[in-house]
Amino acid sequence: MIDDGTGLLTIGELARATGLTVRTVRYWSDEGVLPPAGRSAGGYRLYDSASVARLELIRTLRELGLGLEDVRRVLDGEVTVAQVAAAHVAALDAQIRALKVTRAVLSSVARRGSTAEEMTLMNKLARLSAAQRQRIVDDFVERIFDGLDTADPWIRERTRSIGVNLPDDPTPEQVDAWVELAELLQNPDFTAAMRRMIEYNAADRGPDTPAGASMVFFRRLIELAGAARARGVAPESPEADAVLTELFGAGTDRAAVLRRIDLGNEVARYRELAAVIKGEEEPPRHQEEFGWVVAALKAWPDR
Repeated sequence: MIDDGTGLLTIGELARATGLTVRTVRYWSDEGVLPPAGRSAGGYRLYDSASVARLELIRTLRELGLGLEDVRRVLDGEVTVAQVAAAHVAALDAQIRALKVTRAVLSSVARRGSTAEEMTLMNKLARLSAAQRQRIVDDFVERIFDGLDTADPWIRERTRSIGVNLPDDPTPEQVDAWVELAELLQNPDFTAAMRRMIEYNAADRGPDTPAGASMVFFRRLIELAGAARARGVAPESPEADAVLTELFGAGTDRAAVLRRIDLGNEVARYRELAAVIKGEEEPPRHQEEFGWVVAALKAWPDR
């Protein structure tokens, strides 16, 4: 404290009083966030007790990660500390989410022994925003449904809502699943297989067929095939033929039904990947029931 009875402090004395370096105090003063209370006869900056309190607040805000511009806005009363804190919480949350994705990508790269090219692609796909991920799915849906207006809208919505939203803290397995799913949705062979499935579906439906009829039929197939297996009905038996007729109707092209089931097996992977991304159990594939139907169709072709 200078010995002039004013109680004012020099930069050096202010630095010692607060435990900061002279360089830091001078820098903040030069930047305008810590204006001096006055000047000495020799032109040196002097600070009062209010400057000490202001300096403590500046240090606290800087330690919490605020930039000098935000510090200045708080000190000038343009925004409250609470408002700035809320904004920084949001920014920190975004940084934390990004770090978690980085950790998951690196863990996956280390586990898989990925090449530099694979790591680059994985990192790019994992960091897409939710809107960008949804755009990939929407483009895929448009390609497979284009011009097929009678296709079941339930299938369209179900396909569009597959797992594109990575959690804030994804596991390496979820990152892997999203990368594989993104590549699958842009694979021409997979797109062609899905397109054929949608074409089959659209051909079966009329303008008055309710949405969701496809799921109703799927459940009926599982129910009838499961009941036949429970009764011990062999796929080669005449009773199996009757079950097929009950399920598909008389005069159905059973070879075409077989092709559709084969297609279903081709595209089942996307449902498995979606379940991993969502953190859900893998959806049941009802392999026993479908296996029974396939065996019965082969034993009882077109009739």
